[in-house]
Amino acid sequence: MPPRRTVLLVEDEAHFISTLEIAFDGDAEPRLAHTSTAEEALRILDSTEIAAVITDIHLPSMDGFELIARLRGQPRFAGLPILVVSGDPDPASSERALSLGANAFFPKPYSPSAIRRKVKELIHAA
Repeated sequence: MPPRRTVLLVEDEAHFISTLEIAFDGDAEPRLAHTSTAEEALRILDSTEIAAVITDIHLPSMDGFELIARLRGQPRFAGLPILVVSGDPDPASSERALSLGANAFFPKPYSPSAIRRKVKELIHAA
C-alpha cells in the first residue's frame, strides 16, 4: 500500500487550523499535518515526504514569504505545490507570494473546501 499523501499546514491561528482540519477530515487523502512556524516547517520538509504546503504569510519569526523563497530556492522543492492563505489586506501580498513561486493565494476568510479542491488538483497535476 503506498504511503498516504500529507499536506503541511503552516498556520499559527487556531481558528484557521480548525477549519482546515475539518475540511480535510474524512478524506482518505491527503491528510493534514500542522506546524505553527516556518522554521519547523523546513525541518519537517527535510525529513518527511510532503505532497503540498499551505502557509499563512504572517507567522512568528520567519514569514510565509521567506518560507516560499527558501523552498523555491531548493531544486527538490521546485515542483512542490504551495498555497498561501492570508488575512493581509494589501493586494501586493498576493502578487508577491505568486511571484515568489506560490501556486495559489486565498484571502482570509476563505472557503476551506475550495482550498481542499485546489490542493487535490495540484497534487494530482504534479
